[in-house]
Amino acid sequence: MSVKELKIFCGNANRELAEEISEYLGVPLGEAKVKRFQDGEIAIEINESVRGADVFVLQPTCNPTNDNIMELLIMIDALKRASARRITPVIPYYGYARQERKSRARDPITAKLMANLITTAGADRVVTMDLHAPAIQGFFDIPVDHLPGVPILAEYFLNKGLKDVVVVSPDLGGVQRSRNLAERIGATLAIIDKRRPEPNVSQIMNVIGDIQGKTVIMIDDIIDTAGTITQGAQALMDRGAKEVFACCTHPVLSGPALDRLEKSVIKEVIVTNTIPLDPERRIPKIKTLSVAPLLGSAIVRIHEDLSVSKLFS
Repeated sequence: MSVKELKIFCGNANRELAEEISEYLGVPLGEAKVKRFQDGEIAIEINESVRGADVFVLQPTCNPTNDNIMELLIMIDALKRASARRITPVIPYYGYARQERKSRARDPITAKLMANLITTAGADRVVTMDLHAPAIQGFFDIPVDHLPGVPILAEYFLNKGLKDVVVVSPDLGGVQRSRNLAERIGATLAIIDKRRPEPNVSQIMNVIGDIQGKTVIMIDDIIDTAGTITQGAQALMDRGAKEVFACCTHPVLSGPALDRLEKSVIKEVIVTNTIPLDPERRIPKIKTLSVAPLLGSAIVRIHEDLSVSKLFS
């Protein structure tokens, strides 16, 4: 790896993860400052030369979403104007991914708008993880490396040595992800049939599959208000499950999520650090796994023009 040509920068969204990736690669974080003027405008200072460099910018667009998006766009623009050879935003969590289609008349498709903004700012390719809708990759006119979080979660559960396990998808849309985890850990599959009358509200209708007396692992890409995952866990226990674990790639954990998880029947919640968790949100039930080795390996392979898919074969 040519360290002279590879540079890693980050905004304020998840500096801890950026430092982990920097340590994993043995490449120091680039010297950059994110400042704010009195009126709230964002200013970026790049304090080292990036001319001809292969630059990666680590910045999940999580809460505060709009501030983090603007930091990312302005940093890309600054690097482009400083003559970086290639700029790759590394966006572990892609904000606005749940606004990827028109559900009603006059709805925006904000996930597509995000793709347009990132491309227009000057990005040459994008690295992201577990998009809420994989079709979002098609919103970009530049290459997208879409990394799965399931292998990280699967390794954790394999090391726990659980017996008689069934993986449960919390809805029909998550069946592929759930099947992937089940195959990796040698478990069976079940599905919760639910309906969602309005955003962040779900009603459990039925459970498809055998969960009686079994250890259940519920998996989703995002845990937001935790209503779906906690209601699902209770429904599974009521139908005879032995114990319930929950896992996801992106711990959004907004509103009543932490209180719901603490009071739920879920034994343990396994998440990754695509989104940083403040100390007050790190409750005992939550176990955080690092995505730094995965993202670091992907960065190396992109930098050396090697296949990223080989990481999962």
